[in-house]
Amino acid sequence: MKILSALVFGAIFGLGIAISGMINPAKVLNFFDIAGSWDPSLAFVMAGALAVAMPGYALVLRRRARPLLAPTFSLPARKIIDRQLVGGAAVFGIGWGIAGFCPGGALPALALFDRDTVLFLAAMIAGMVAARQIMKARGTTPDRQEEPGSQRA
Repeated sequence: MKILSALVFGAIFGLGIAISGMINPAKVLNFFDIAGSWDPSLAFVMAGALAVAMPGYALVLRRRARPLLAPTFSLPARKIIDRQLVGGAAVFGIGWGIAGFCPGGALPALALFDRDTVLFLAAMIAGMVAARQIMKARGTTPDRQEEPGSQRA
């Protein structure tokens, strides 16, 4: 049931991404081109997503002790804005601005069988593997990160 629900909700998400035009890198890049051929429609997509997600999360987390198909909610334990978080967000934003893709838009765009989409996803996966290896060499993992001020053994 858990896999089926992930498939259904993933398909709904992908359909929304496709309908909004976010699978088209040119549309995304035009959003970032404020001085040129700016297309503000992506701001409306983001605002619509936030308008649904923010009250939705608040409602679910307030009313339910646990999710329907998992033992606990998967929420971040760390609440600090640190160098690693800011750096990761910057790399994500730079990559999105250069390529016109984010992971949420690239996966549904695979259905278009475009070479650039495949190259982007291959590079993204390579970057994820490299980041995991670097974190492993440093003694941290995405699941178990050091708290600021803690000593490494």
